[in-house]
Amino acid sequence: MSFLTTDLYDANEGRVAVVEPMFRAYGGRARFAGQVVTLKVYEDNTRVREVLAEPGQGKILVVDGGGSRRCALLGDQIVELAVKNGWEGVVIYGCIRDSVAINALDIGVRALDTNPKKSVKRNEGQRDLVLAFGAVEFVPGHWLYVDEDGLLLSATPLL
Repeated sequence: MSFLTTDLYDANEGRVAVVEPMFRAYGGRARFAGQVVTLKVYEDNTRVREVLAEPGQGKILVVDGGGSRRCALLGDQIVELAVKNGWEGVVIYGCIRDSVAINALDIGVRALDTNPKKSVKRNEGQRDLVLAFGAVEFVPGHWLYVDEDGLLLSATPLL
């Protein structure tokens, strides 16, 4: 992808929202963009796997994991599934694991940190909610642009 969030911000100031800096970059794509799909979970990644098993062309899964750093919500097997299904990227308000393997995959990933501990499996979580973290709201169907400088949200496509 050939966009810069700085340029998109400058051209759309007042119509876009910037996520507060908090995320570390993982995955083989430094830049990615797509429509937001949301999921709210807490220390349970069952629904993360379910969603990423669906076709994801042009989409980014945004997961509100409550900011928990006590376990990982995403690992290499789930990310491989996401790549297979065409997802542009995943943003985790929580942790991932298998970061070395994820860094070799053709997908963009942002997360707070890493943790080797896997999550529980209770099949809990809610999809397609408006999520609020990072001083912004992630609305399903809105557009997210991610690069080396940060995350930018828009109600309409900017590219």
